[in-house]
Amino acid sequence: MLATRPMNGAEQGTHYQELKERLHQRVIDLLDMTAIGTMSQEVVTDQLTKLIDQLLQQESVPLNQRERAQITQDVLHEVLGLGPLEPLLADSTINDILVNGHKQVFVERFGRLELTSVQFKDDAHLKKIIEKIVSRIGRRIDESVPMVDARLADGSRVNAIIPPLAIDGPSLSIRKFSKDPLQLHHLTEKRSLTPEIGELMKAIVQARLNVLISGGTGTGKTTMLNILSGFIPNNERIVTIEDAAELQLRQEHVVRLETRPANIEGKGEIAQRELVKNALRMRPDRIIVGEVRGAESLDMLQAMNTGHDGSLTTVHANSCRDALTRIETLVSMAGFNLAPKAMRHYISSALDVIIQIARLSDGTRKVVSIQEVVGMEGDLITLQELFVFQQTGLDENRKVKGRFKATGVRPKFAERLGAKGIVLPPTLFDPMKVYEC
Repeated sequence: MLATRPMNGAEQGTHYQELKERLHQRVIDLLDMTAIGTMSQEVVTDQLTKLIDQLLQQESVPLNQRERAQITQDVLHEVLGLGPLEPLLADSTINDILVNGHKQVFVERFGRLELTSVQFKDDAHLKKIIEKIVSRIGRRIDESVPMVDARLADGSRVNAIIPPLAIDGPSLSIRKFSKDPLQLHHLTEKRSLTPEIGELMKAIVQARLNVLISGGTGTGKTTMLNILSGFIPNNERIVTIEDAAELQLRQEHVVRLETRPANIEGKGEIAQRELVKNALRMRPDRIIVGEVRGAESLDMLQAMNTGHDGSLTTVHANSCRDALTRIETLVSMAGFNLAPKAMRHYISSALDVIIQIARLSDGTRKVVSIQEVVGMEGDLITLQELFVFQQTGLDENRKVKGRFKATGVRPKFAERLGAKGIVLPPTLFDPMKVYEC
C-alpha cells in the first residue's frame, strides 16, 4: 500500500475551488431561468439549497457539516450574487471593497485599509463577476471597452478596469452604499465636527447660502452633501445631478438625474453639463450637483448667480483656497473666455461658504475648516475662516489628537441669516470654547 501525504493549504484550496466550480456549472445546467424569474428570493434560495445538497451527495466528497454549509453558501453566492464578494457586501462595517487582481482583495473599515482572505479562482472568475455587474445595467466590458463605471442594485458605486489597461489582471473598486445614511448627530458623536459647527451648517442651508464642499478622495464629501441636503425644507423642489446616484434625500419633491456614458459606438453620452442646463428649465428651488469635475462648473456657477440660491456641490481639493483655484480651472475648461479677475469675481459672487473635509492619518474624517467667501480684494478672492480643526499630535495608539475652535470672526452672512429669521447665538463663534479630541 502506497503512503500518501496530507494535502497542503494550496492543494486543499485548489480542490475546493474545483468542486465549487463543478457544482456551480451543474446547477446552471439544471436551472430553468425563466421559472426562477417568477419565484420569490426565499423560494429560489430554498430550492437551490436542496439542489446543491443533492449534487453534493452525488459527488461523494467527504465533507463535514460546516464544510457542506460553506460550499452551499458559496455556490449560492455564485449563482444568485457576486461570488466571493457577497460576504463583504453584507458586512455593514466595510465602506470600500478594492480588488487588485484575483488573489488580493482589500477593504476599508473604519477609515483603514486591510487585506482580506477573500480570493477568486483566477482572472477569468473575477472577470465573470465584473461582467455580471455591468450586464445588469445594460453595459458591457471587453477589450474594446476595458473600463466602466456602474452601480449595484443597492446603489453601491462600482469601477472596473480590465486588460489591456490593467496590466496585472482585472481590477474592481466598490464604494458601498449606506443603507442607513449618517445624520448630523452621528458626525458629532464621531467627533468629526462640533455641535456649534453643526448648528452653523444647518443655518447656512436653511438661509439658502451657496455651499461648496471640498476634500480629497474618500474624505466623506458625498456623506456631508447628504447631511446638508437634509436641512432643506420639505416644501422646496430639489433637482440632483450625479455621475452615479448616491444621494439619499428624504424630501418629497426630489428629481434625481444621472449622467449616461457613451455607447459602444461612442455616441449617446449625456454629461453633467447637459443635465445642469436641463435642470435650470425644471423650475428647481435647489440644485445639488454630486461633484463638479468639468465644464459643468460654469453652468453651476451661473445657476448660483441667477436666482438658484441654496445650491450645493462638491469638488476635489486639499484646502479651501485650492478649491477656488480648481473651480477657476474647471470654468476655463468650458471655453468661457474671461479675464482671470472677472472669472474670480464671478466665482466669489456665486459661492458663499466652503466646507473643507479631510481624512486624517488614523482614518478619521473631520471638518477641518469652514470659510466664508467675502468678496474680492484686488485680483484675489477674499476668504475668512470661521471654524478650524488644529491637529496637535498623536496619542500612544497613533490616534490623531487635536482641537476644534472658532476663530472669533463673525460671518458677514449673519445679516442674511437674520433676515431669514435665523438668529445665531453670540457664543457660537466664541474662540475661547475649545473642543479637544
